[in-house]
Amino acid sequence: MTRARGHFSARLFHFRVYFLLLVVFALVCLIGCHKKSPSKAEIRSVTDEIVAAAQRAAGHKLEIEIHPEEQVLQTGAMETKHESDSLYISLENPAQADTLERSLAEIARQHMLTVDESSSAKMMRVDFLRAGIRTHSIHIIVSLAGRPRPAAGAPSQAEAGPRLAIIIDDMGHDRAPADELLALPIPLTISILPHLPLSTEVAEEAFRRGDQVLLHLPMEPEAGSAGGPDGVTQEPIELRVGMSPGEVNATLAGMLETVPHAAGVNNHEGSRATADAPLMQALMPDLRARNLFFIDSRTTAATVAYRTAEQDGVPAASRKVFLDDTPTKEAVLAQLELAAKDAARDGSAIAIGHPHPATIAALAQEAPALESRGIRLVFASDLAR
Repeated sequence: MTRARGHFSARLFHFRVYFLLLVVFALVCLIGCHKKSPSKAEIRSVTDEIVAAAQRAAGHKLEIEIHPEEQVLQTGAMETKHESDSLYISLENPAQADTLERSLAEIARQHMLTVDESSSAKMMRVDFLRAGIRTHSIHIIVSLAGRPRPAAGAPSQAEAGPRLAIIIDDMGHDRAPADELLALPIPLTISILPHLPLSTEVAEEAFRRGDQVLLHLPMEPEAGSAGGPDGVTQEPIELRVGMSPGEVNATLAGMLETVPHAAGVNNHEGSRATADAPLMQALMPDLRARNLFFIDSRTTAATVAYRTAEQDGVPAASRKVFLDDTPTKEAVLAQLELAAKDAARDGSAIAIGHPHPATIAALAQEAPALESRGIRLVFASDLAR
């Protein structure tokens, strides 16, 4: 009897162990299913729910754009590809954004997605994730009241009086200065470098907030200049002297793919490129074919870019003032005053700055004062002729 009881106890023990292993296996499978990346069909289904929620929040005046994306994640020596959707949603007021935010939280809960949210003045970004992998990036942009929306390739309505266009170069690197600049209640022309992690995102947000977007077109600098072969590292993709027209066209097309809504271009660096007549003659027909205007940043006195644009029928203009060669607030304020005087004397002027804290602070302080003096702040397209 004792041996039978012992045999039964051993069998019961083994059964319990076996049952426990089955439970653990089931839990692992369940967790694995939750961690598995959703399929393309699942992602599109969630996207449809987000669009429907946005339509309910915004009513009939919804503006939305969707960009399917592919993320490549590196785990050791292995690469995995994951689908995701980026949505850019334009709303008219913060109340609509609050309504949409609550709907997004419910959508995430129903689909067992985690939420990562960040926000700044008049902007919000909500990411949906599964197992740490992003499935959706939702950009909610509240347009500034009274800010005109520039149409690509078309100048906005011109009025009488001196006009000043302010271009902010080198955008696409950092999130914080982009948020600060896009929150300023003045018309800015945002010039965005291509092929950067934030190029497309900043272009979409700038356009939907009512600013104008330019492609900040990388071009070859002179040797020894800032950015030249003997100086700072050149851009990996840029227009270079000796390129054929086909190479110029392909390079430009690739850049524009990463900077949506570009109404025109201005050169980044380019002291050698803009002085090279064959290269500029290869570029201008491509700009004309795409209805893009050209702003010559005038990084060299030897530039032939503006003259070539005029000859080829491309609307063009030239920079008059650099705002922040000395990046202090006092220096930028002095340069803004110089730009205002140029505009008053000549009827118009273009000033170029960069996303430095001093530049942003000076613009926030001085722009209302300029407008109160009768200097109208306009987009670069207004001055391209």
